[in-house]
Amino acid sequence: MNMMTSVESATMKAAVVTGPGTVEVQELPLPTPSDKQVRIRLEGCGVCASNLGPWAGPEWMTFPTEAGGLGHEGWGILDAVGENVTAFKVGDRVASLTSHAYATHDIAEENMLVRLPPELEGLPFPGEPLGCAMNIFNRSDIRAGQTVAIIGAGFLGSLLTQLATRMGARVIAISRRPYALEAAKKAGAAVTIAMDDHWKIIDEVKALTDGALCERVIEAVGKQWPLDLAADLTGERGRLIIAGYHQDGPRQVNMQAWNWKGIDVINAHERDPAVYIEGIHQAVAAVQRGDMNPFQLFTHSYPLSELAKALNETRDRPDGFMKALIRF
Repeated sequence: MNMMTSVESATMKAAVVTGPGTVEVQELPLPTPSDKQVRIRLEGCGVCASNLGPWAGPEWMTFPTEAGGLGHEGWGILDAVGENVTAFKVGDRVASLTSHAYATHDIAEENMLVRLPPELEGLPFPGEPLGCAMNIFNRSDIRAGQTVAIIGAGFLGSLLTQLATRMGARVIAISRRPYALEAAKKAGAAVTIAMDDHWKIIDEVKALTDGALCERVIEAVGKQWPLDLAADLTGERGRLIIAGYHQDGPRQVNMQAWNWKGIDVINAHERDPAVYIEGIHQAVAAVQRGDMNPFQLFTHSYPLSELAKALNETRDRPDGFMKALIRF
């Protein structure tokens, strides 16, 4: 096994969620990768809004979590590789697809890594959400000249605004937060609309599109009303893309309207790890080309000891908040 260790790195620190809204940081033995695995000395991990369901302590959640559990947006430097690892070596800087990255170290399978190029040296790169944005964009089939409404101008919505604008589409960004609308403008949105009144928004979009509504609508909130609004903003034979994470219960849809307009509905969530990895590769390339710039959207940074605060602010979204990172 190829390893780079020291007395200081004989142990690791990992966050354990012990109950609803409570975290403790534990010191644990440093794990050893198997023959096809690597160990990552993490530089950081993004905080994902999908953590908020487990964080609230629903009935289906089991506490305590595994060490580092819930963290799945890690990046860092390899400090040990298994004997049969061929594509990576100690010292490589990578984004990883793992599920225990709220920790100073994590173990990953060789095929769950994406090497980060020298141009990204020193820059945070939570690969999983950036790959997610690329996969959603790919399935949206956005083309030059289209009008695209993006409902929810948070981190994901802003990335999709960048990508759609670079493609040559006209983006209408819709959000309840003034700060998010300003971010959408910086990302290239041609028009921003406050998400405050359902029928007023529809009237504004009709006026902008001569009554035709939008060829593409991306719902990136994960709540019932934005889903309803997204369907109402989709034009005939248009495409409704569901990017929001709907994890708090069933949804109702107006199937009569969906039928009448003949719209395509795409659930843009992926579960195949290989698809995620390909998305991360594409995200690296998009950042290198300048088609996507996530760095201005990393607005808040916390040490591991403040993971609870990071999760609470991801939930509460104070003014100026877009995306939180845990940094080591």
